[in-house]
Amino acid sequence: MSDDRARMMTVLGSEWASRREGVRMDIPEDVVVRMNVPYGTGDGVELTADLFLPPDEFSSPRPAVLYIHGGGWQGGTPAQFYRQAARLALKGVVGACCRYRFSGEAKFPAAVYDVKAAVRWLRASADELNIDADRVGALGGSAGGHLAAMLATTADIAELEGDGGHADQRSDVQLCVPLNPVTDMTRFVEGTNLHPAAVKFMGGAPDELPDAYRLASPLLHVDDGTPPCLLVHGTADVTVPHEQSTLFADAMHELGLRADLVLVADVPHGFFNGDPHYESIYREVERFVLDMFGL
Repeated sequence: MSDDRARMMTVLGSEWASRREGVRMDIPEDVVVRMNVPYGTGDGVELTADLFLPPDEFSSPRPAVLYIHGGGWQGGTPAQFYRQAARLALKGVVGACCRYRFSGEAKFPAAVYDVKAAVRWLRASADELNIDADRVGALGGSAGGHLAAMLATTADIAELEGDGGHADQRSDVQLCVPLNPVTDMTRFVEGTNLHPAAVKFMGGAPDELPDAYRLASPLLHVDDGTPPCLLVHGTADVTVPHEQSTLFADAMHELGLRADLVLVADVPHGFFNGDPHYESIYREVERFVLDMFGL
């Protein structure tokens, strides 16, 4: 086993999702793993991602997906999406599971700066990683779903780009998969058990920072340029109410845009990463990504 693969398995074993019932710790041997690859900086601190590269048989320029983990914007590990990244790599999709600054280190919009820097880095690395720079997507869960949705809706907002590196590259994405995401900070922050984490992430309460809360709400930025999205949510989610996904999908449908909405009855937050739903949700994600990328 290579050093990077061994490190990857150690990190995977520490991820809470690895201990959920029925979860398998299998990462296909044909997938090349590179750990802790620098993609940018935040306040002078190096930011890294863990890469899952397709087998050599995929010789043409390949699409890429940036995977953004959840954890209330204040914790978590990129291992949350190692399994999905590895399985899609077998289908010819480069996967980058990124780290970003948590709210204990830097407030909004620092995490948005970071994930945008990661997208720009993927494009800057197109030759090295054999990536098609016109086929880049984002997938995230919970707080990571919020950041993925921000990537999908704010490509034209210069104040959210940050200075994390590769300013000559674009930060837009061509598809987005938000899993139980926060999409409207203005209505989400009250009355949920994630309320304290949201206020910490934003650096203050909504009445103190109304403009920032609007800026941090992907729902309020949906326009004709929003790429196709697949939204997944459980109807029994008390951490992020499923209306956060339905409102986003409705806004896209009103503009005639593609927004596939998968609502699963009576399941809680984060259900997509454990049995009995992991496999069926992965298949939905795979279908959508391969369809949108023409694979």
